[in-house]
Amino acid sequence: MKLFDVYPINDITIVKGNGSYIWDAAGNEYLDFYGGHAVISIGHTHPHYVLRLTEQLNKIGFYSNSIKIPLQQELAEKLGTISGKENYQLFLCNSGAEANENAMKLASFHTGRKKIVAFSKSFHGRTSLAVAATDSPSIVAPVNQTDNIVFLPFNDVSALQEYFKQHGNEVAGVIIEGIQGVGGINVASEDFLKEIRKACDEHGALYIADSVQCGYGRTGRFFSHDYAGVNADIYTMAKGMGNGFPVAGIIIAPYIAAKHSMLGTTFGGNHLACAAALAVLEVIEKDSLLENALNVGNYIISELQKITQLQNVRGRGLMIGFDAPETHKDLKKQLLAKHRIFTGEAKPNVIRLLPALNIQKKDADKIIDAIKQELQ
Repeated sequence: MKLFDVYPINDITIVKGNGSYIWDAAGNEYLDFYGGHAVISIGHTHPHYVLRLTEQLNKIGFYSNSIKIPLQQELAEKLGTISGKENYQLFLCNSGAEANENAMKLASFHTGRKKIVAFSKSFHGRTSLAVAATDSPSIVAPVNQTDNIVFLPFNDVSALQEYFKQHGNEVAGVIIEGIQGVGGINVASEDFLKEIRKACDEHGALYIADSVQCGYGRTGRFFSHDYAGVNADIYTMAKGMGNGFPVAGIIIAPYIAAKHSMLGTTFGGNHLACAAALAVLEVIEKDSLLENALNVGNYIISELQKITQLQNVRGRGLMIGFDAPETHKDLKKQLLAKHRIFTGEAKPNVIRLLPALNIQKKDADKIIDAIKQELQ
């Protein structure tokens, strides 16, 4: 049997990681400024994380949600404290797509409506409803296509107002990334997020804050949506939540009622997943990683803005993007091949930087210097 060939793969085999560095099978060292799609939040093989998982695995790794799992409540309380959403409710699952799927399903249950508003260049996952709300036709199969998803222009307040004026009473929810990741590090304006909150309030719809990539402290706030000063009804989380262990969740406003069996999962919230998620929150809290993400991120953005060849440097905290010049469309490849630095991209020429939240300024200087060398 061979693998189903759906991933464009670099010819590199990573065998070891420590902090913001990884090593391949030949012993070459790489600086990780991508974290495997923004997943590595507290660094590779963080000692506290490894200890937490090892201790839990030596006790019990899994049992189903048919029994009490005190780690789930411990995680809910820690998450509520650090995120500032103490009175919300937590549902645990396994991936960002699953989190968004359940969030939209819950919005429909709560309102009794079918329409979901999404936005241009959005990416919400690859499962049935999540991919339908993703603005990427090439990954939407015919069976996923539905008239229940409506795409509006991103950051267009007037278009949002007009749609709600005409169809607001049909809308179950509005789903939006606080900063679009796959779409190219596009920051939702504070005015736009406030208008979403207002429209949802006026028409009885739910505001779903997709924080799968732009959440968990990456922007210097726990959720990037928090910069707008309004609360969403549902926040979705994954990526950095488990520092590489598959864990995800949604936190749900207190006025949204639960019923037995309305949502469910086999693996979500298992003992190991909760141990991983707790380890991440404990390190974020102990090491003040939200503050570090903001400080180092601001430094990187400031230094990149000084490089005149780069266009539209943007982002918040450690979720950063910029447009590479036409003359250097292969910048991402050169950073990897010549400087051994992993970065991300978005088509056609956006470089995405998504390092661990505890990245150090000296490591930031390495990628800034490498970019300068390539653009000389």
